[in-house]
Amino acid sequence: MDKWVKRTALVTGASCGIGAAICRKLGKSGMNVVGCGRNVQRIQEISDELKGEAGSLLALKCDLNNESDILSMFGTIKSHYGGVDVCINNAGLAHAEPLLTGDTNKWREMFNVNVLALSICTRESFKSMTERNVMDGHFIHINSMSGHRVVDLPDLHFYSATKFAVTSLARGLRNELRRLESDIRVTSISPGLVDTEFASRLFPDRKEVPKRDFKILESGDVADAVLFALQVPKHCEINEIMMRPTKQGY
Repeated sequence: MDKWVKRTALVTGASCGIGAAICRKLGKSGMNVVGCGRNVQRIQEISDELKGEAGSLLALKCDLNNESDILSMFGTIKSHYGGVDVCINNAGLAHAEPLLTGDTNKWREMFNVNVLALSICTRESFKSMTERNVMDGHFIHINSMSGHRVVDLPDLHFYSATKFAVTSLARGLRNELRRLESDIRVTSISPGLVDTEFASRLFPDRKEVPKRDFKILESGDVADAVLFALQVPKHCEINEIMMRPTKQGY
């Protein structure tokens, strides 16, 4: 990670789970991390944890449903650090809204966060890299195994569609960068079951989330995959990482 010391990484959805784990690992590796989310207090607590480490974490409040919030955030990043070198599009959400009976507003929110906000952050990060002649930047989309296969769970079908879009966006982004003969790299990381707040947020009315009879991934496992993709030599690009718990069968 030596090449990234004191350089700037944006992590969306940084308040908990995978995003929080990525912030911790990048901060300990010496990067200037900008973590954004709606619950800025939780991000600030992580920032406080990292005091004394090689890097730092700047906590920013940002509603990814609102483009003006995103653009304002990039203005703040520019004033603090000059711009973005690594863009990690981690934020994502799921609502249990089947295709035949789902709520339009919940569909729209999933699309806004999982697809549009990711695309806006990607565009603005590329603009930042271009303005500063950064040719070795890196985009990392935290995708999902649901972006590669559709399981027979109606509550997840629309969510899965947004993650298929992320798969397409990552591949399209790489195509556009190659047309420009850019050395900026693109990685899509697709985890299976991870021990996060995802299930409890998906089914907020359930008192208990069913327990698995096998160990599932931890947020730190996904964060380790991020560090792996960032550390490979310049001539090597990790395009896709698919990772499941060893005993997950689908």
